[in-house]
Amino acid sequence: MEGVDESTWLDVIQKMDEVYTRLIDDEVELEKKNAELEQSQQFIVSVLTSMSDVLVVCDERGLIEQANAALCELVGRSEAQLSGTPLVDLLADAQSVALARAAMDKADATRAGQAIELNLLDHQGQAVSVDASGTPRIGSNGRRMGTVWVGRPTAEIKRAYHEMRAAHEALKRTQQQLLHSEKMASLGQLVAGVAHELNNPISFVLGNVHALRKYCDRLQTYMGALHAHQPEAELQALRQKLRIEHLLGDLPSLIEGTIEGAQRTADIVHGLKRFSAMDSEERTPVNLVEVIERAIHWVQKGRSAPVDVRWQPGEPCTVMGSAGQLQQVMMNLLQNAFDAIGSGGAAPPCVWVGLRVDAGRVCVSVRDNGPGVPPEHLLRIFDPFFTTKPVGKGTGLGLSISYGIVERHGGRLSAHNAEGGGAEFILELPTTA
Repeated sequence: MEGVDESTWLDVIQKMDEVYTRLIDDEVELEKKNAELEQSQQFIVSVLTSMSDVLVVCDERGLIEQANAALCELVGRSEAQLSGTPLVDLLADAQSVALARAAMDKADATRAGQAIELNLLDHQGQAVSVDASGTPRIGSNGRRMGTVWVGRPTAEIKRAYHEMRAAHEALKRTQQQLLHSEKMASLGQLVAGVAHELNNPISFVLGNVHALRKYCDRLQTYMGALHAHQPEAELQALRQKLRIEHLLGDLPSLIEGTIEGAQRTADIVHGLKRFSAMDSEERTPVNLVEVIERAIHWVQKGRSAPVDVRWQPGEPCTVMGSAGQLQQVMMNLLQNAFDAIGSGGAAPPCVWVGLRVDAGRVCVSVRDNGPGVPPEHLLRIFDPFFTTKPVGKGTGLGLSISYGIVERHGGRLSAHNAEGGGAEFILELPTTA
C-alpha cells in the first residue's frame, strides 16, 4: 500500500500476535474453568448419590427441580421422571400434603428449617414414614426461590428402637430374676436359724395345747358329774381331785401364752414371705433403722454361734425406697462381714454398724475386724461374679446386685479397708425432706 512503510506492517503483525496470544490464554483459562466446574459438578453429584437420606429441591411453586438417588430408589422413578412434578404427588396422605404445603408457603421460614414427619409413597405404593426438614432456598437477590427438603426414613429407626426397648425389658426381667435368685440364696443360708427361731414359739404353743387338752378332759368329767346331779359332797371331792380351781386360774395364762407363741410364729413367717417376695419398683417411705435391726436379727439367726454386733439404734431415719431391697443390701453387707471375721483372727470377732445423717443424706457403715480386702481386689469387689470365697460358698452376685440396688435408690455404695484393720462398707442414701 502506498504511504505504508515496512515498520507499520511490523506493528500490525505484532498486534495480531498479541491478540492471538491472548485468545490462546483465554481459551486455556476457559478450559481450566470448565474442568474445575465439571469437577465441582461431579463432586456434587457424587455427594448426592452417596447420601442415604432423601433430598429434593423444589421451586417456589413446589415443583421438583432436582432429586438424589436415594429418593429415586425409594419412589421407584428416575430423576428425569421426577423433574417438574409436584412434590405433593409423592405424599401418601392429606395430612402430609397439608404439612408440606404449609412449610413451603411459610413466608417467615428460617434458615434452620422446619422438621416435620411426612409419609411418602414408595415404589410399591405403601406409605413410608420420613422425618423431613424443609429449608428455604434463597437466591442472590435475597428472595426465596424454593425449598430444599432432606428426609430420613424412620421405619428402620423405629424398628431398631422397638428392638432396643424389647432388649431393655428383657434385661430388666433378667436383672429382677438375678435379684430374686440372690435373695433366695441369702434366704437359704438362714434356714437353720429360722428353724430354730420357729421351733421356740411352736414348742411353746404345742406345750400349752397339750395342757389345755388335759384341762379340757378334766372339765368334761366335772361337767358330766354336774349334769348327772351328783351329791354336793361327791362334787366337792371330784372338784378337789381334778384341781378345778387351779385349772381355772391357769387357763388365762395358757391361752395368752398360746396366742403370743402363735403371733410370734406368724410374724416370723410374714417376715420371710416379705423378704422372699419379688419387690415392685414402687418407692415408699422406709425407716432405715428398722431395716438394719431386721437384717441384724435375721443374719444372726443364720449363724451357728452368735456374733458380737455393735449397733446403737437411734431416732427413726426415713428414706424413699423398697424396704425388701434395702434389707437385702444390709443383709448382704452383714453376711460378708460375718464371713470375713469367721475366717480367723487373733481378736474376738466383732462387727460395728453405724448410722449418721448429714446434709440430707444418711450414711450407714458396716465394719468388721477381719483380715480386710486385698488392695488388688478393691477395684473389682462390685464386679458381677467376682468373689474371693471358696467354690460353693458364694455366687459373686451379692455385692454387684447390692451396688445396683443402691444406685437405683439414688445412693452410693463403696468399700475400703479401715485404719484399725478389717473392711468397711459405706452405704449412702438421700433422706426424705
